[in-house]
This record gives sequence, C-alpha cells and structure tokens, in this order.
Amino acid sequence: MKKTLMVLMIGCLAGFAAWGQDTAKDDLKKSGQETKDAAKDAGKGVKKGTKKAVNKSAKATKKGASKVEDKTKQ
Repeated sequence: MKKTLMVLMIGCLAGFAAWGQDTAKDDLKKSGQETKDAAKDAGKGVKKGTKKAVNKSAKATKKGASKVEDKTKQ
C-alpha cells in the first residue's frame, strides 16, 4: 500500500511539474507578442512624429525662402 501511494504521489508531482512548464512557455510567448505589438505601436508613433516635423520644416523653409525672395526683388 505504501509503495502504491508513493508511486501515485510521484506521478502527481511529475504531472504538476509538466503543467507548470507549459504555463511558463505560454506566458513567455504572450510576453513576446506583447513586446512585438508595443514595438510596432512605438514605430508608428515615431513615423507620425517624423512626418509632422518634416512637413513643418518644409513649410518654414518655404516661408523663409519667400521672405528672402521678396527682399531681393526690392
């Protein structure tokens, strides 16, 4: 009886250990996916900010060139 009980206990512990490893794998996968999504979102924000800055710079350059052109005509 003791041997049977010991075998059952060891079997249960091995089963829980295997289940715990699968859970850790799933958590790691989920973590990696969330990191990937966060990097994509950050990249989109950088792209939008860069585009906005370039457009503002171009507008300011055009304005400055226009002022210089007006001064040279006089």
